[in-house]
Amino acid sequence: MNEEKMNAEKVVSIKDFQQLIRDMYFEKDAARGAEATFLWLMEEVGELAAALREGTQEELALEFADVLAWLTTIANVRGIDLTEAVRAKYGDGCPGCGQYVCTCPDSEKP
Repeated sequence: MNEEKMNAEKVVSIKDFQQLIRDMYFEKDAARGAEATFLWLMEEVGELAAALREGTQEELALEFADVLAWLTTIANVRGIDLTEAVRAKYGDGCPGCGQYVCTCPDSEKP
């Protein structure tokens, strides 16, 4: 994916996105470290919260993308393969009840 550019018509997998973020930013991200990068993630989560309250759909979409990018950055810095992590946690259904359509009580976090 190094030389490919994402475009609106291309479906991007988690693996492709993680590699794209790695290719673009890894040297800077590794130098900054996971802890400092986490602070950037929290800033983006705050911006997402504001967009949820009063932003346009376009602003909201951009903030979701930023949160995903910063989360992916931390995974890269810490050597976590997000595709494998998601597969391990959710590949067999809900971690709580084991179903593909969650049947956990609403009072529980699945």
